[in-house]
Amino acid sequence: MFLDTLRRRNPRLIEAAIRLHQTGALPANTTVIDLDAVTANAGAIAKAGDAAGLEVFAMTKQMGRNGDFLRAVKTGGIGRVVAVDMECARAGHRAGLGLGHVGHLVQVPRAEADAAAAMAPDYWTVFSMEKAAEAGVAMAKAGRTANLLVRIHAEGDRFYRGHEGGFPASDIVSVADAIDRLPGARFAGITTFPALLFDNATGKVKPTHNLKTLGRAREALAKAGRTAIAINAPGTTSSIVLAALAEAGATQCEPGHGLTGTTPLHAIEELPELPAAVYLSEVSHVHGDRAYCFGGGLYIDPVFPDYDVKAVIGREPDLDRLASVEIPPPAAIDYYGMIDATGPVKPAIGDSVVFGFRQQTFVTRAYTAGISGLASGKPKVETIHDAFGRPADWPL
Repeated sequence: MFLDTLRRRNPRLIEAAIRLHQTGALPANTTVIDLDAVTANAGAIAKAGDAAGLEVFAMTKQMGRNGDFLRAVKTGGIGRVVAVDMECARAGHRAGLGLGHVGHLVQVPRAEADAAAAMAPDYWTVFSMEKAAEAGVAMAKAGRTANLLVRIHAEGDRFYRGHEGGFPASDIVSVADAIDRLPGARFAGITTFPALLFDNATGKVKPTHNLKTLGRAREALAKAGRTAIAINAPGTTSSIVLAALAEAGATQCEPGHGLTGTTPLHAIEELPELPAAVYLSEVSHVHGDRAYCFGGGLYIDPVFPDYDVKAVIGREPDLDRLASVEIPPPAAIDYYGMIDATGPVKPAIGDSVVFGFRQQTFVTRAYTAGISGLASGKPKVETIHDAFGRPADWPL
């Protein structure tokens, strides 16, 4: 979905991915990240966040918790991460960033509560009193107090299937009081997801009912004397939506795809953030009228309706050398993508294949690799990581 945007706004990333792959510096099945663009994007978001009075936590899962990506984000001015799970927390900690938020979207498992506490999270989200007590005990053992965010929900709210959970918003005042009575814990605020969503029909980013639920809960808490609280409102975050988020009462935002210029809105509008990531593969073999490219990271985000997936294919960086590619359905293992070889582009074994996906690398088995120096014309491959954000055993 982002290939045309990449060809128009960041062609040097496609060109560098092909050149570095052809010289053997990059393996197939790699999410390739333009670190200079990430730093610039993070800077734009940090500046907009400061202007709106928002705390900004970087989401790292989309880029597979790549350490070079994390350091590029920090250089741009965002020094804390939101950890969607404990591996994200560990990756941010390894890269030298602070742990701004843990427990949302994924709760911290019981046996990992002490590990989470050891990383001194600023905020910890809980869906239940049992998890609130667990966080309080863990943070108390670490000599700290747990600042707990409470996930809330109300009739009309929307959650992705499998994301459901939390406290009824109508109970928020009593929940806050109960949390304050727990050893090692204090009520710090409320959260939901998603607070904003892209609307395919209008091509706009719109507030969800969830954001209204946050607003009503904030009002109830204010009437009870709780005014200095955090309002965590993640979802479809880029620099241009932060003022509206703050106006709706949010105090925190958590850009993920905004850092790589790949929110849905970036696909149709030229926002301040540059597209900063491609997926790199390689032609493995030819069978009949199709060429097959290596998979592992052939991920299509269902946020978009079905579309004709295309890739740039070749040994040289010719951005007009395009062909359609059939991607295996989500229920299948993506051993290979299938390139249409009946058109003017005739893929050959060993050709580079470059896609413009909206990546969620942490759910794939793809490598990630940051490239520095693209802005100065001196591209250099930094450390190659696995999908958990650890240095990969490559080229061994």
